[in-house]
Amino acid sequence: MATLRRLREVPRHLLVCEKSNFGHDKSRHRHLVETHYYNYRVSFLIPECGILSKELKDLVMGFGPYYFVKGLPLYELITHEFINTFVKKGSCYALTYNTNIDEDNTVALLPNGKLILSLDKDTYEETGLQGRPSQYSGRKTMRFIVSIDLMDLSSNLDSKKYKRVSWAFKEKKPLKFDFLLAWHQTAALFGVSEGAEGSTMMSYFSGYGIQEHQPKIALSTTPDLRCPVLRSGLLGGEPEAACSAHELFDWLGAVFSHADLNNEPYNFVSTYCCPQPSSVVAQASLCSVTGFLLPERICVLLEQLCRYFDEPKLAPWVTLSVQGFADSPVSWRESEHGFQKGGEHLYNFVIFNNRDYWLQMAVGADDDCPP
Repeated sequence: MATLRRLREVPRHLLVCEKSNFGHDKSRHRHLVETHYYNYRVSFLIPECGILSKELKDLVMGFGPYYFVKGLPLYELITHEFINTFVKKGSCYALTYNTNIDEDNTVALLPNGKLILSLDKDTYEETGLQGRPSQYSGRKTMRFIVSIDLMDLSSNLDSKKYKRVSWAFKEKKPLKFDFLLAWHQTAALFGVSEGAEGSTMMSYFSGYGIQEHQPKIALSTTPDLRCPVLRSGLLGGEPEAACSAHELFDWLGAVFSHADLNNEPYNFVSTYCCPQPSSVVAQASLCSVTGFLLPERICVLLEQLCRYFDEPKLAPWVTLSVQGFADSPVSWRESEHGFQKGGEHLYNFVIFNNRDYWLQMAVGADDDCPP
């Protein structure tokens, strides 16, 4: 009975909302985007828009590429050559593919050069490396987190520390994973050095059957879309005047899921409808990009959406939503991420025509409070 009660319990979800202006010196928007490392889907919604501008289309088409490497030994990520070629010359991202964070061993390489391993108890003990118990292990610790600073590790290849880690991955407990990889060179402008970055990555991992992938793009136009009325200064909403940030968040989830929002009596799938007050827009453009998406690209897209209002527009606001990989070992920065019943970690910007914005950050049960 106790197990049945736990299954019926609704897991804890946390939504943090804040408001600011892109012109403020202390605005955190760029930092929040840059430190959410592992992004699975980016979506934006523009009311009163039928055709995307050339600038937005070019940005959407320029999100890729990313790479898939099958059966890559973990040892390859700590070699001096790899660190010098990728880690020290840009932002290198790696994430194990098709691994479950609550069941399997998972690995992530952060752009700051930290290698994060989330290991089950047996694997952790076999490696002999130093780590800490996962904060989501429960009463009996069955999972451990190991953090290895590759920049520090590579500074002295003759050190005991490097030799111990190298021995652990190469001889004591050789680990292989399928990886998603992406690399952004520090000095590269958006879209300029993409070919050079790609050829370097393809050449380096050619012995492991590396595959190049482009993100999947979905564009659609929705006619006569009923949208919530928002006021930038009313984050909590106001009866009969404006909807709250929480109401908008729920509504966006329904829109991005292409749910029917008419609340018709014969609809047994969803009875949800647009919160009030609301207004109908003639058309709205919805765009979603799915893949292994770098925060550097998302920053550029956010800046372009901010510039959308440089010329007068009918739309009072636009939104940018970003979903993280459910099974990544971290959410923001180096904050440990778990799955439990959902694994969600995501954020959403509501960008107003006066450069004010709302920022909404959501995580599930096995996560710290968003930064």
